[in-house]
Amino acid sequence: MNIRIGLGFDSHAFEEGKPLKLGGVVIDFPLGLKGHSDADVLLHAITDAILGALGEPDIGQIFSNKDPRWKKADSKVFLQEAINRMRQKGYRLINLDCVIVADKPKIAPYKNAIKENLSRMLEIAPENISIKGKTREGFCREDGIACFCTILLIHEG
Repeated sequence: MNIRIGLGFDSHAFEEGKPLKLGGVVIDFPLGLKGHSDADVLLHAITDAILGALGEPDIGQIFSNKDPRWKKADSKVFLQEAINRMRQKGYRLINLDCVIVADKPKIAPYKNAIKENLSRMLEIAPENISIKGKTREGFCREDGIACFCTILLIHEG
């Protein structure tokens, strides 16, 4: 049995005038996240976790923030590319564990919607997805959101 574990991380500062998206879900919050794309930290961290498990280049190498094609891009495009690479190599995702670090907004009211959306995108059952919101507890600055994700892949062949 060939299994692989991937760890993804992403962080973005808050920015006015943009919607806040986490896991492809629009969150009711007055600030969005600053980035070349839509800056969905959760989708970016998941994408990097998959790419890392496969030994592929990271999200920044594949989707450079210097490339105008990715300006304001929906992060689902990045995740779909990682999923395509995963399938081409004969792997499937078993489970996903994510920690979103933010004092605001509170993640709990959005957990189920995020899990359902990720379940559809990743084609795995919602019970195989864990989304946890954690506060900084005074560590680091409070002007953005960070996200850590761990995934488990298994080879189908």
